[in-house]
Amino acid sequence: MKNKLIQFEDLGQFQDYQKIWDMQEEKLQQIVDIKKQIRDWERRLEEEPELQTEIDNQQTPNFLYFVEHPHVYTLGKSGDEANMLANEKMLDEINATYVKTNRGGDITYHGPKQLVAYPILDLANFKEDINWYMRSMEEVIIKTIAHYGLKGERSKGETGVWLDVGTPFARKICAMGVKASRWVTMHGLALNVNTDLRYFDYIVPCGIKDKNVTSLQRELDRDIDMDEVKDLVLKYFAEVYEADIKSASQVPQ
Repeated sequence: MKNKLIQFEDLGQFQDYQKIWDMQEEKLQQIVDIKKQIRDWERRLEEEPELQTEIDNQQTPNFLYFVEHPHVYTLGKSGDEANMLANEKMLDEINATYVKTNRGGDITYHGPKQLVAYPILDLANFKEDINWYMRSMEEVIIKTIAHYGLKGERSKGETGVWLDVGTPFARKICAMGVKASRWVTMHGLALNVNTDLRYFDYIVPCGIKDKNVTSLQRELDRDIDMDEVKDLVLKYFAEVYEADIKSASQVPQ
């Protein structure tokens, strides 16, 4: 039985990247273990038909977390370390850390006033198609920034959400990178809201040398209400993924 319920939690500001990564791994493993149990029951079904009830009643959970990290640069498993331009001394000077991750994509920056979203979904509950999953995440952000009068676009071969694609002024406003194991996702997206864009000067963002990054704040020339952005992302996440999103505190454990 497909479970379209997503348990949501806002983890707040200044959350250590490694700590949240570890939490994601735990949630992913929780879902994978349930899927393994269901498969085990299915293998034994012919000899133990009473297990059909267990199979019918078992569901895998889905999770969605919002967070803001301290200054941190993260490199994807296929990324090029040469795209990190800062050495250890420079990182200390700007109060930033550097972490190699197991997500896809190249190097990016996370920091205060940037909305990071980590969906940990069993795609068997939605659609077992990574391309669909990624394009759907892009659609969530395209709809979100449209609320502010900005036309978000996809750039062929370059994951994320962009402005003015196909012009010399193309710039990325939202980066994305994920990992999936047994159709369970982790990592996610980073939307620049009121982000200090100077931190991108220390990397080649996403390994793309000829395009800039931007933020809602820069595009609109004003500070943006982060809570409003979060509400919009939740609204469109539920709409695009046809999901029911509820606070984790409202979901029986």
